[in-house]
Amino acid sequence: MTGVGKLLILLGGILVLVGVLLTFFDKIPYLGKLPGDIHVKKDNFEFYFPLATSILLSLLLTGLFWLINYFGKKD
Repeated sequence: MTGVGKLLILLGGILVLVGVLLTFFDKIPYLGKLPGDIHVKKDNFEFYFPLATSILLSLLLTGLFWLINYFGKKD
């Protein structure tokens, strides 16, 4: 059970770090304006779906969790 506790502490630390970064840096450059993000603007309607940004964040988080799992294993 100590492994679960360590993982929760690590995830909590990551959340705190992300929260601090978002507080001090309002906008992350290029995030949300990548080629492949869908943005439709008409007279009285606006639709925005960050497809490329979602894929990029998914790949980054997958890599991060893979690294945590890889280095966190005990033989």
